[in-house]
Amino acid sequence: MHLRRPAAVRLALGAVLLTAPLTSCGFDLATNRVNTVANGATQRDATLDVLNAIIVSAEDGSGVFVATLSNNDPAEPTTLESLSVDDPEEGEVGDFSPIEVAPGSYVNLAAEDVTDVAVEGEGVAAGNVIPMTVEISGGQVVRVDVLVVPNCGDYAGLDGVGGDCEEAEPVGEH
Repeated sequence: MHLRRPAAVRLALGAVLLTAPLTSCGFDLATNRVNTVANGATQRDATLDVLNAIIVSAEDGSGVFVATLSNNDPAEPTTLESLSVDDPEEGEVGDFSPIEVAPGSYVNLAAEDVTDVAVEGEGVAAGNVIPMTVEISGGQVVRVDVLVVPNCGDYAGLDGVGGDCEEAEPVGEH
């Protein structure tokens, strides 16, 4: 025996089936966006991505800028030309040679064979955030708000000296 459904029921069922994929999450799904769970700042606005940027500081007033620089251009090298602190009262970046990143590759500034990029000034203290400007070959400019972290734990030794977390002051207490 063949049972027929009324036309209205078939249309309603069809409408539900067609719209079901659109109702659960929408069009800009969070799972389709980049998500970096890390202390450092990430900017992907230029040919050269600045990933997990931090300043590691063994003592207030000085530190080392650390980040991973990723070149999105598969054919041409890209160079980190300069780095500066936006507010000169907070600090300044020491001299360093431009850092070239091969096509489609990356450079981790925490690696031992990469020149340290020193940052000095009043704002360089664990827990502070320092706005910085990264200048890349081709005239590209990227702004990034860089967190200052103590030279201990995962960051021990990145400031050129051994790190001891017990001596580091707690971050975030008022």
